[in-house]
Amino acid sequence: MLFYMLFFLGIISLWWHWRARDRIKVPNLTGKYIFITGCDTGFGNRAAKIFDKKGFRVFASCLTETGAKELKAVTSKQLQTVLLDVRDSDSVKNVAAWVKAEVQSEGLWGLVNNAGIMGTSAPTDWLDIEHFRDPIEVNLIGLINVTISMLPLIKKAKGRIVNVSSVGGRLAFSGGGYFPSKFGVEGFNDSLRRDMKAFGVKVCCIQPGLFKTALTNPAQIMKEKEVIWNKLPLDIKKQYGEDYFQKDAAKKEKLSKICLNKDISPVVQCMEHALTSLHPRTHYVVGQDAKLFWNPLSRMPAAIQDFLLLRNRVELAASHIK
Repeated sequence: MLFYMLFFLGIISLWWHWRARDRIKVPNLTGKYIFITGCDTGFGNRAAKIFDKKGFRVFASCLTETGAKELKAVTSKQLQTVLLDVRDSDSVKNVAAWVKAEVQSEGLWGLVNNAGIMGTSAPTDWLDIEHFRDPIEVNLIGLINVTISMLPLIKKAKGRIVNVSSVGGRLAFSGGGYFPSKFGVEGFNDSLRRDMKAFGVKVCCIQPGLFKTALTNPAQIMKEKEVIWNKLPLDIKKQYGEDYFQKDAAKKEKLSKICLNKDISPVVQCMEHALTSLHPRTHYVVGQDAKLFWNPLSRMPAAIQDFLLLRNRVELAASHIK
């Protein structure tokens, strides 16, 4: 009995120590430079506003002039916006050179790789290579390119790199380029974290569940899927069944209502912790759906994953053909 009490007290002590360690902040961060990609909407937009209020000198990259103007209108003069398409290598190089001139010898304290797109989400046999290319170019190749270009400035400041991945980087539950791109982000993040440890640069990965942003708009996702469905050859439509699309849309709508997190602030709070904590976490799993379902499921045997995920799919007409 005494052994179990001591064991329990030991667990409590370790947990308390971890919590106390988790709260320790890096001192004197006011005025430090951070660069955030994908600030037109969503996580990046909210993060740029909050970090600006907290005294960081924010470089907020936007894809569109409209996004940049709207962000600049509601932030301080200290925040600077810049147009950046992470798919364009020349654009990335030019922005990196501009940031270098701005930060000079101080370097860049934080890089938040947030820019991303969903791309088309549909069964693999509906798609061609172009449906895979865009998400991989933005979510993975663009992220790597921005990181490599900013890396000398981050090493100079012994700063932080925060890569926004997804629970979709641990578990693929639909076809398309989004999930391969996020699995790639996870691999790049792990190797980068180990490579940068000797330089005092900390690398963190945020894995959000399903959050209500422009990226995960269910109506837009289904609209793009419907465009592909309408162009499919008759033999593939026959394999899936003529009423497949309507049934699939109903299931996805039901799943969205159950899993979708409406408040995006927890993701930004994780970004803040990764940038300001003396001991940032390696991975941040964010969202009730991610913590209670997707993340635990990703650690289970493939047979269990397949059983649970396939239960949410529409039965195909072809499955009735003997």
